[in-house]
Amino acid sequence: MEKVIIYHNSQCGTSRNTLEIIRFAGIEPEVINYLETPPTPVELSRLIAEMGISVDDLIRRNVPEIVHLENDSLTDEEKIEIMTQYPILINRPIVKTSKATRLCRPSERVVEILPVDLPGVYVKEDGERVYPVGYYKE
Repeated sequence: MEKVIIYHNSQCGTSRNTLEIIRFAGIEPEVINYLETPPTPVELSRLIAEMGISVDDLIRRNVPEIVHLENDSLTDEEKIEIMTQYPILINRPIVKTSKATRLCRPSERVVEILPVDLPGVYVKEDGERVYPVGYYKE
């Protein structure tokens, strides 16, 4: 089975749903609790490049630690360094597969990058349904 990695926060419903969608597909991913084991600046830079997003697109803004990034003169490299020092600033979940690396917000975005199709319809914590790629919904 192909390797799938999820940068996960178990306190986040979106992250929990994404992890369970991956498992529903029959994959046991490598789970990185990024709050306990944050990526290095080099790793975070690589993930951002692989996702094709800006550093600012990966910043969580609704946490008190945002004060560390409220200087308009910070470079992307400085922002990344601060995000690795205060990993709560990193938006999540990030999932890496052989197809792509993606910020999976909402959680169903993971379906597009899984190396296998979902075996059926997955029901998230809130009751919302996640359909396999190409599934016809009436």
